[in-house]
Amino acid sequence: MTVFCQHCGSGMPANAHFCSTCGAVIPAVQPIPGRPLIRPRMGRQIGGVCIAIAHANGWDVSSVRIIAVLGLIFSSGLVGVAYLALWVGIPEETPPLPGAYPPGV
Repeated sequence: MTVFCQHCGSGMPANAHFCSTCGAVIPAVQPIPGRPLIRPRMGRQIGGVCIAIAHANGWDVSSVRIIAVLGLIFSSGLVGVAYLALWVGIPEETPPLPGAYPPGV
């Protein structure tokens, strides 16, 4: 992957710390904050898709569920097909270890 200098625009390798053309410092790429997209075991209604999307983006779960229901009604079932695809595609949260306290955390 090529990294470009923000000052002169020249391309450099991904592990470069300084620009070879102008000498500017290349900042390290920061990971995107947020939770991973997983279906939690606690708090789900049907498949956990709405709560997974809400937690990953920092949204309210109720509003995501309302938007999903309205989308299901007004899209002639297209949102329902997308929901089923996400149900299959989003990985489920790993089960807790036996005897872990408190349960479900």
